Amino acid sequence: MSELDSPILSVRGLTKHFPGGRQGFFGKHEIVQAVDGISFDVSQGEALGLVGESGCGKSTTGRLITRLLEPTAGTVVFEGQDISHFSNTQMRPIRSDLQMIFQDPYASLNPRHTVGTIVSTPFRINKITPEGGVKKRVQEILEIVGLNPEHYNRYPHEFSGGQRQRIGIARALALRPKLIVADEPVSALDVSIQAQIINLMKDLQKDFGLTFVFIAHDLAVVRHFAQRVAVMYLGNIVEIADRDTLYATPKHPYTKALLSAVPEADPDAVGARERIRLTGDVPNPINPPSGCRFRTRCWKAAEICATQPPALIQIGTSQVACHFPE
Repeated sequence: MSELDSPILSVRGLTKHFPGGRQGFFGKHEIVQAVDGISFDVSQGEALGLVGESGCGKSTTGRLITRLLEPTAGTVVFEGQDISHFSNTQMRPIRSDLQMIFQDPYASLNPRHTVGTIVSTPFRINKITPEGGVKKRVQEILEIVGLNPEHYNRYPHEFSGGQRQRIGIARALALRPKLIVADEPVSALDVSIQAQIINLMKDLQKDFGLTFVFIAHDLAVVRHFAQRVAVMYLGNIVEIADRDTLYATPKHPYTKALLSAVPEADPDAVGARERIRLTGDVPNPINPPSGCRFRTRCWKAAEICATQPPALIQIGTSQVACHFPE
């Protein structure tokens, strides 16, 4: 992968706090620290995997990048333009270059609309009429994602989960975007279908020069798709590295624990690998631990971990936020 000298997406100090429950009848609202000051870059044409346990802030990050959510602080720079606080009107010309594939293909498609209406929505909203007409273009896109062009007039309930996700991909692909944020695009699908959708997205990336931010909790899936991986824990990024380095030599204890839980196909390798079982639950994002947020579950935790949050520093080709990296 090329050096990140001119990234298509640059995120700095990105933060999103949600109001939680109220402390007593007259008390203040508690603050849920969903995403808390993360920074990363994505190069043109690469796929960055964003992984972590449920509730770590991955999906919120995806919605902040695509500006479906307003950030509390920090910046999102897309193609040199700071879009962090753009209004819907300002975002409209950028939407064609910045699209999202949603997690649940059953919930993300309007059951009252035909496939043709769903995939042609980006053209209608942006008032774009492609050469040869919208219907012809939509049928071409359906063919690209592995669907029959004759499905144009069918409704979502007539399709399987994998086919519905292909419709979602077709909608995201309609305006030939430069960056697609895929929010757990295969987690709701049968395992036998997941590989087909991953391979389709890999082909699309290669054929159209797409850039992806691929959000997932399954490290085995990310390994097949992303060239670089960022690991999140409780609203923070704890490690960023290229795929081969991260899977071979994880530097952060949390990354090591996650990788130890990935199913192994080779029976001999299972016995040789150390299985790390984390104690306790993920802390409450309303009241996260002081210092390093992983310290309450970390076997390396020391006094400095409770008082000083570790900065994301460069170690070899990896970036790691840990006082005692591997």
